[in-house]
Order: sequence, then C-alpha cells, then structure tokens
Amino acid sequence: MTQATAPKTWNDQPAARKTSVPEGLWLRCSGCEQMIYRKQMEANLHCCPECNHHYRIGGAERVKQLADAGSFEAMFTGLSPTDPLKFKDLKGYKERLLAEQIKSGATDAAIAGSCFIKGRSAMLCVLDLSFMMGSMGSVVGEIVTRSIETALERNLPLVIVSGSGGARMQESGLSLMQMAKTSAALAKLDDAGGLFISVLTDPTTGGVTASFAMLGDVILAEPKALIGFAGPRVIQQTIRQELPEGFQRSEYLLKGGMVDRVVPRNELRSEIARIIDYSGR
Repeated sequence: MTQATAPKTWNDQPAARKTSVPEGLWLRCSGCEQMIYRKQMEANLHCCPECNHHYRIGGAERVKQLADAGSFEAMFTGLSPTDPLKFKDLKGYKERLLAEQIKSGATDAAIAGSCFIKGRSAMLCVLDLSFMMGSMGSVVGEIVTRSIETALERNLPLVIVSGSGGARMQESGLSLMQMAKTSAALAKLDDAGGLFISVLTDPTTGGVTASFAMLGDVILAEPKALIGFAGPRVIQQTIRQELPEGFQRSEYLLKGGMVDRVVPRNELRSEIARIIDYSGR
C-alpha cells in the first residue's frame, strides 16, 4: 500500500532565480524625473536623452568633449595650492585640499593647455567643478592668467569654460585679487586684438562671474545654466521681492543682452569653431 503524499505548497516550489541589477545603472533625471539609463546619458555628452537636461561635468570630461582627440597638451601642471592664511573651518584647509586632490585626481580646480577644436588651434582653459566646486583661489587665478598670456604670445584664440561657486573663501583676499589679475591680463589680450570666447556652464557664480567669465568677446552659455554673482535666494531676501521666473538662468540673461547665445552641449564644438573662423584667427 502506497503512502499518500501531501500536496505541495508554495513553500515547496524551487526558489525563483534572482538577477541582480548593478547599482547606479539607472537614475532619475532631475530635469524631467524620468528613469534614464546612465550609460545612454553619458554617451549623450552627459545630457538627458529625454529632456536634454545638462548634467554638471568635471574638467577632464569637458576637455575630452571639446578638444580634438589626442590634441590636448596640458600646461601649468606643476602649480599646487598652499595654505598661507592657515585657514580652518570645519577642517583645516590643507586637509580639505588633500581630500579634494585624492577625490578628483587633480591638484586644483583648473585645467589648461593648447589643443585643436575641430581642426582650429586654440588655447583652452577649463574650471573643474569636481575640485571644490571650481572655486577660484590663487592657483586657479594663475592658471587662467597664464592661459591668457600664452594665447597672446602664440596668437591663439582663447576659450575659457567657466563653472564655479566663486572665489575660494579659504584664501580670503588672495582669491579676490585673482579677479583683478585675470581681468588685467584680458585687457592686454583685447588691446592686442586677441579673441576670447567665454563659455558659461552651470553654475557660474561669485567672483568668477564678476571678472573674466563676463569679459568675453563672445559669451556662450549652456541651456538653463545658473549665472550670477549672488544666488537668487540671497537676492530675494535682500530686496524682499519675488524674482522673475528663470531669473539668473542662461535664457533670462540672453534676453537681457548679458549672453550672446545659448548653445546646447552637442553643438558647442561646432559653435566655437565657427566663431574662430569668423574672427579670422
């Protein structure tokens, strides 16, 4: 006589095979709130494939996007920041610098060198958001100034891509001095008839906006980039009035004549090359 077996319950079923999805493969776009495939976004120059929201990128990625492949020759790489004021907030400035250098792989927040942009020779300087939010201290001011002087010496068009939280507070007055220093160098370039193309990205604020970033012969801006000296919240609290919609964004500045053209990232190389051609450089 055979023994009856109890019917199988759901507990007896073989476990379903799980497939793991790598973390960070997908992300929610901060522009349209759609779930997008990260690799697709990165292949699209770090722009959302759905709404074209422009994500912030570091200096190395910016150089890669603008310069012709293999043409960028880095300059002024031996400059490193110091701590002359022995500044300390939540942590010492030396500790903060070391942590940023380890994180970003850069010595400070600017990258500069000669390159070709669609076959046109140029001097390129890029502020690096991945290092202390692209803030301008003595080293950044020196790299920007040397880039201007090299463009003058070699008779090259100058392209500076700004993305910055402003002057670096840990260097106090020394960082503010870079505003005058870079502006004076640009005045010499202008007197010699040189071409300076300023590219503004999100965000371009503080002392960078108040100096070299707004002194371009041609000023281009990426879509919806925050551009201004003080932030909109500070301004609103100061004047105690509601600010217009889109205040301090690229499109708002374009209407006011502060920006010459708003250019999507995928058209930036072509636009810079076209301006160089028009200038006859």
